[in-house]
Amino acid sequence: MKFLIAGFGSIGRRHFHNLKTLGEKDILFYRTRSGSLPDEELDGFVVENDLAAALAHKPDAVVVANPTALHLDVAIPAAEAGCHLLLEKPISHSLDRVAELQAALVAGGGGALVGFQYRFHPGLQQAAEVLASGELGEPLSARAHWGEYLPGWHPWEDYRQGYSARSDLGGGVVLTLCHPFDYLRWLLGDVGSLWAITRRSGQLDIEVEDQAEVGLEMANGALASVQLNYLQRPAAHWLEVVCSEGSLHWDATNGLLRVQPASGGSREFPAPAGFDRNDMFLDEIRHFTAVARGEAAPLCTLEDGIQAQRIVEAVHRSAAEGRRVELV
Repeated sequence: MKFLIAGFGSIGRRHFHNLKTLGEKDILFYRTRSGSLPDEELDGFVVENDLAAALAHKPDAVVVANPTALHLDVAIPAAEAGCHLLLEKPISHSLDRVAELQAALVAGGGGALVGFQYRFHPGLQQAAEVLASGELGEPLSARAHWGEYLPGWHPWEDYRQGYSARSDLGGGVVLTLCHPFDYLRWLLGDVGSLWAITRRSGQLDIEVEDQAEVGLEMANGALASVQLNYLQRPAAHWLEVVCSEGSLHWDATNGLLRVQPASGGSREFPAPAGFDRNDMFLDEIRHFTAVARGEAAPLCTLEDGIQAQRIVEAVHRSAAEGRRVELV
């Protein structure tokens, strides 16, 4: 199978290393060479600076790992060419051209997996099983928190120039840290309505919001909230779900899931021995390879990505207009 990786920033590089770990060797690259990372490790691999030239190599699968606002510039032509897509989250900075992507996938016959890698976290997968089993009763409320200091993400570059900090590339904390919107939908179902406040604190000298507080009413009546920020040191990322017959708490820092039934008998599910954050990405690219070979259906579909994007756009609309926004 031939893979094309579009973009060679940190996530494109990660997918490259993981494909090699899985024994894949037929890999080429589409690059605009605007990144800040060294590229000596691409010696011996085909690198094209023109997308049409890259697609002329007839890749079977394309990893769309360029900046958010440029995703569809790659994804649509690749889909029209019949390629399978691993489309990094979020799928774009807006929904404006998503219908064009859907039509291109139908015309080309390829499939799409959206890169919400927390779908592959063993703790959240266990949480999904526990909630689906009904042992904790009906989910009533949830709280997700993710704070992480933006200047510490990529110490090799000026964080203010990275896509996460630039509105023209689809940055801002709501888009960049949108994973909780996806995993809350996965665990609790669709969002019915939301309200939101976003803020630029002034601490980071960036042009996009670095804080967001979002209240969600799920379609099934459960309430949820999401707090996101680019400011927190040390980082914290966790989820708590309160149910009618107990609760659960997952901590991304150590991977531990704690399940606490109301009847007693608390249970802990630690991360597997030796678990590393990259294991999520490795499982994701392994799953994508199976999807591209027709051996599996995508665990996170394009429709899932669209729904997460609808939530993101509703967050920005609510914050700008100071009102509750309906999604269903």
